[in-house]
Amino acid sequence: MKRAQAENINEYIAGFPKDIQEMLEQVRATIKKAAPEAEEAIKYAMPTFVFEGNLVHFAAFKNHIGFYPAPTGIEAFKKELSKYEGSKGAIRFPLDAPLPLSLISKIVQFRVKKNKENAKAKMKKR
Repeated sequence: MKRAQAENINEYIAGFPKDIQEMLEQVRATIKKAAPEAEEAIKYAMPTFVFEGNLVHFAAFKNHIGFYPAPTGIEAFKKELSKYEGSKGAIRFPLDAPLPLSLISKIVQFRVKKNKENAKAKMKKR
């Protein structure tokens, strides 16, 4: 049975069991603290933070929390992320391990800086 797409992050998180909700709220709070000017949205059916474009996405799955900081966010922290499964644009944090919240915070701050640089570069081209 397909779940209806959430309208906002509160609705998205409410659709999971309590233990997963707690993990999602930890990720959300960490992102908010690292990027207080970012706005919350649902994009690609996932919680998303937007600041000068998409900043990061995250989502819950059967065995992990997916975190999507764009390829630049993964490349910049390749060494720290090496113990996690992932791909070019995604990291999978297992549900049975503590979330690396300080690492998530560093990645979000890096993405804010990158998005600011990209926005500035676009403005110069005009």
